[in-house]
Formats: sequence, structure tokens, C-alpha cells
Amino acid sequence: MRVDGLKFSIAAHSAWAPGLATAEAWAGWAQAPVRIGAAGGGVGPDPAVSAMPAMLRRRAGFLGKMALEVAYRCLDGRTDIAAVFCSRHGEVSRAVDLLGELSQGEPMSPTGFGLAVHNASAGLFSIARTDRANHMALSAGAATVEHGVVEACGLLADGAPMVLLVVYDCALPAALAHFEDCDEQPHAWAWLMTAPGAHAISLACDAADAADASAPGSTQPGGLDVLHFQLSGAASLVRQAGVQRWTWTRDV
Repeated sequence: MRVDGLKFSIAAHSAWAPGLATAEAWAGWAQAPVRIGAAGGGVGPDPAVSAMPAMLRRRAGFLGKMALEVAYRCLDGRTDIAAVFCSRHGEVSRAVDLLGELSQGEPMSPTGFGLAVHNASAGLFSIARTDRANHMALSAGAATVEHGVVEACGLLADGAPMVLLVVYDCALPAALAHFEDCDEQPHAWAWLMTAPGAHAISLACDAADAADASAPGSTQPGGLDVLHFQLSGAASLVRQAGVQRWTWTRDV
């Protein structure tokens, strides 16, 4: 896969993680990143998602609440905006719980199943806002963030004036923890993307050579690598995802 010439600007952004609930907290993290702990570990409550009706909010788990919190904050009341929800692992913890119930001969909960699918958070967001704008949910392994940006830029190229990109993930459940290939940490962030203007960001992709593909990279999940690039003001970021090399740059 090769990607050339993708360029966009960010009109608004938001982020949430345990212990990092404000813009000031994230600014401090961008200057001196620290490992983000899990919810319930003495680092604060779940995100409030106070903009969502309580009946729907109660259906969302911790991962979904993170995604919904940043989506609401970023849109700030705007409607009819296409959205791309990106999560490498999604609601895999719910899926593992459902499989455990089946293995015990218990019936599967329809509600539990409905909230375990990959577009669960996007669906709740659309229902709560009675918003019929286009939305999608995707997962693309270690390059999930980059593929989300590709999809969002495609929507912008098709004429959408703005696109909401939501990136969110948690650590894998204990039963699957041995599959982790980075130091997974709970986090969620959102960008309101527009056609390129001032302070535009560019994204390109080319093939990594064998040495690059096997070299050790960042131990952070991709979502946090990209968020750090955005918040820190760094001029560039190069990320390896298997045989792909993704290069992020910003206008100076």
C-alpha cells in the first residue's frame, strides 16, 4: 500500500484518559509522557458523558464512555457531520465475556451482543443525537489510526465539509493479553478534520524495508504516538506497522 498527498487541518480536538481529563493535563503529558493507568486504579472516575441521556449512557462500558466523551466534546453541539470511529481492539472484553457465558451453557444476552460489535459506540452516539450523518467503525491492526485518517480524508475529498475522527482503545482482557505487541493503555481522542488550511498535517505511507520493519519502535499504542505528535508540536512522526512506514508531518 502506498499513500501520497493526504493533507488536512484540525478544527477542534479533545482527549480523555484515566487521570487526564483536561486540556491542561494533556498539555503536561505531551511535554513529559507518563504511562496511563487503568480506570479504578486510584486515578479518577469513568468519563461522565453528561451530554448523553442516562438511559443510553448506562449501556456503554468504560471503552465506549471514553469514545463518547471525546466525541461529544469535540463536536460541541455540531450536527450532521460524518464520523469515523477507530479502535484496534474495540469491545473485545465484552466479546470474551459472552464467549465465557456460552462455554458455561448460558444463553447469550442480545443486549450484550449488540454492545460487543465494533460499531457499538458509533451507533449509540448516532442514536443519542438522533443524527443521521454517515458514520463508520474500523480496525486495521497497528495502523488503525492511519487508516482512519485515510477514510476521513476520503470523505473530505467527496465533499464533506468536516469529519469527526474518534480514536479509542484499552488493554486486551487477561485471556488475550499475550497477544499484545505494545504497552496498551486506555485512551481516547477526537479530531474534527477539515480540508487543509493553516497548520495542516500531512500523512504519507510507503513500504518499509526489511531492516526497518524488524527494528524496535515505540512501545506506546499507535493512538498515543499520534496524539503525542499532535499535542507536542513535533515536526514529524514516523511509525512502523508491519511492512508499512507511515510518515506524519506538519506545516511550519
